[in-house]
Amino acid sequence: MTAAMTLQTMGTVVSLTSGDARPGDARPGDAEAEPGQVWPGESGPVEAGPAGTGPLEPGARSPAAGLRGIEEIFTAADRTFSLYRVDSELSRIAAGTLSLADSSPAVKEMYALALEWRTATEGAFSPHRPDAVVDLSGVVKAWAMAAAGDLLVSLGLRNWCLNAGGDVLCCGTAPGGVPWSVGIVDPLERTSLLGSIDASAERPAVATSGNAERGEHIWRRPSGSRDFVQVTVRAPDIITADVLATAIIAGGRPSLDHATDSWPVDVLAVRPDGSLLATPGFTSPR
Repeated sequence: MTAAMTLQTMGTVVSLTSGDARPGDARPGDAEAEPGQVWPGESGPVEAGPAGTGPLEPGARSPAAGLRGIEEIFTAADRTFSLYRVDSELSRIAAGTLSLADSSPAVKEMYALALEWRTATEGAFSPHRPDAVVDLSGVVKAWAMAAAGDLLVSLGLRNWCLNAGGDVLCCGTAPGGVPWSVGIVDPLERTSLLGSIDASAERPAVATSGNAERGEHIWRRPSGSRDFVQVTVRAPDIITADVLATAIIAGGRPSLDHATDSWPVDVLAVRPDGSLLATPGFTSPR
């Protein structure tokens, strides 16, 4: 029995699908799975964009409680960091009505995290837009996902897969005890998969960055690197995966080499002509 629950927040669809639902949990019909979403091993697609939970630990709370907590996490992040809300702190900083020095500890901490990643990626990742606006979206969603994952674990949920806007964070196994397997969409032919990768205990986070869905929205280095149109990274945590995927798009081949030399990650990079660069962790489409 499965229970699927979905919310939309921060402009991102987040769903929670329980592989062992409790009486009274929501049970909407199965959604049509899309290439590039989460696939449970060889057994076929699960609900598109899922965060799935398997058997619960003794004393664990309902997955519905997890979804409520996730909504609170994402909503609070949106309220503070969204540049689409005129009342958010970042919008007020961009408008000049609030200084960064006078912002909340949450904003200062997120800005410091973004600066740390700017240094770590040798400038390929940056919280500063070309127009000098401070934009922390490159770390905020991943931070919210990490916090959501911590919440699910604290609730005793041991098998789940959280998908927020195509970035994936997993724990445990998919239904049937098989690994969570993440398909990677071909940016040049969005009905096809380039390949897949299993989310492992050591590298449970998978993030993809590119321009196929949203157009050109990534700030590239002044050199104007156009080495890749899409990059997928599997990493030990979702912040590392998300930041490095963006950094490699922005910095091109030098940033890819720096990432694979400096972090325990797997990378699949798509060139504009459709050719691929991939580390051995990626497999052929299923």
